[in-house]
Amino acid sequence: MEKIILLLVIALLNGSLVYIDSLLKDIIPISLYAEKYMTLTTGANLLENLYDIVFSFGVALMILKFLKKGFEIYVLWTDGDPDEEPLFLLTNFFRSMAVAICFPTIYTWLGQIVEDLSNQLLGAIGQSTNYDWQMWVNALESAGLVTAVFGLIFVVCFFILYFQFLMRGLEMFILRVGIPLACVGLLDNDKGVFRAYAQKFMQSMLAVVIQIALAKLGVGLMLQNHVFWGMACMMLAIRTPRFLSDFLITTGGNGGVVNNVYHSIKLVGMARKLGKAG
Repeated sequence: MEKIILLLVIALLNGSLVYIDSLLKDIIPISLYAEKYMTLTTGANLLENLYDIVFSFGVALMILKFLKKGFEIYVLWTDGDPDEEPLFLLTNFFRSMAVAICFPTIYTWLGQIVEDLSNQLLGAIGQSTNYDWQMWVNALESAGLVTAVFGLIFVVCFFILYFQFLMRGLEMFILRVGIPLACVGLLDNDKGVFRAYAQKFMQSMLAVVIQIALAKLGVGLMLQNHVFWGMACMMLAIRTPRFLSDFLITTGGNGGVVNNVYHSIKLVGMARKLGKAG
């Protein structure tokens, strides 16, 4: 019975080798430039077409918000400081327009930095994409059923991680398309939704770098028969987005309200103490 299960596990591993070898090669471009892998039959550039539509809508919203804020501040006196120079509002408007227009170029630079960083990290780790997977499967077969099962679990984790990379690519794609709408928040002095949007953007790019490095390290360790270390790297790579979310916490908004409440309570407590001392 054990022999039959071992043969079944090895057959599953051999069947997955065709996919594993090719999946490792294009992880970075898939995560950063998903639109290149989602080519339509018409040959249209999906990102450019969607970005043009959202950009037009975003510019319209910027103009409407600029007029609304100007009217409420300097005519109705219901928002902001009417003594503030109109130049500040005008500066915020041009800043939001500039970011929306220049973002595709800025993202190209960011993508090159991320690719450079990932390649340097992989070079430091000493990993390459030319792995001898067949030799690894043969070693698992000779090591017995338990080791082969761990190898199968590792392969399952690898496929889960690959689908995470696909989802990360779609996430980056949506964030890139939606940036003109987020730039509307730059008209506010606290940058509005743009602050959280930019933070989510940087979190996604950082997650790509860490996940790629951990995935390649895990594969290298597994192929050198460090089974548990390889699995640990792969499982941590899967949990990387949640791990980063514990550190990259959005500030401002409700956080500012909480801080104001905290300081108010603290001031009230100090006033009471002074009153009792008096």
